[in-house]
Amino acid sequence: MKKISFFLSIFGIIGFIVLQAGNKTTVADAEHEIQTLASVLQNEDILITGWSLYARETLENVNGQEDVEGLVEDLKAKLPNWTWTVGNDSNHGEIIAVSKSSRLHEKIKIISTDINGQVHTYIMYEVRGQSWNKNTEAFLSKNLPGRIFDIFRGNATTFSCIEGVINDKINSALPVYKSKLLKAFNAKEIEGLEEDSFISTSAFSPLFDKSLSSEHDMNMQLGLRKTDRLGGKTTLVVGTPIITIEY
Repeated sequence: MKKISFFLSIFGIIGFIVLQAGNKTTVADAEHEIQTLASVLQNEDILITGWSLYARETLENVNGQEDVEGLVEDLKAKLPNWTWTVGNDSNHGEIIAVSKSSRLHEKIKIISTDINGQVHTYIMYEVRGQSWNKNTEAFLSKNLPGRIFDIFRGNATTFSCIEGVINDKINSALPVYKSKLLKAFNAKEIEGLEEDSFISTSAFSPLFDKSLSSEHDMNMQLGLRKTDRLGGKTTLVVGTPIITIEY
């Protein structure tokens, strides 16, 4: 019995170490990605008008209603000031938690879907802001690690996006902006779409570690739009490894 207890303790310690390592990797990736996006855009004199960070994990060991309820109760204890709502339909159950903080918009979603009699559960976290300043950077360095540790059990997949407005008195054409931004990210274009008032491109930049497995490696997307109205402006959204918001 002593040997069994010893080995169980060892396995528990190993599991805890793996979990912590996964969470630390998630935090480091997420913070690095969005800080890099912001830094490059600011160096190009682009006004940041919004940003978002999205993280997602499939919960392999949460297979039933009791497991989901236990997960929710654990999160409620860690996040006592959040508002929780529950919704269900014939295909899936959805639990949403929203932070009451007025500075940032934070949301957690837990979705359980029954596929051929097997329950698959996903947990998602999203944080959004409307400006980039010292408070933003403080949240990413001080508060984000705690959120990741509280919400996720392993190595979540993260997506970062930033929206902005290009400050250009010359009012250059969209292909000029695209080339300039790809150069700023040291990125190579993989594929793209060009219209008169809109450009979208997928690219690979060595500034980001992750890439999507496809015919060609890509780890960032860029969208540019020019408005035709009087005093029109050029807006952009850039994300890694893909853009996760409408643009």
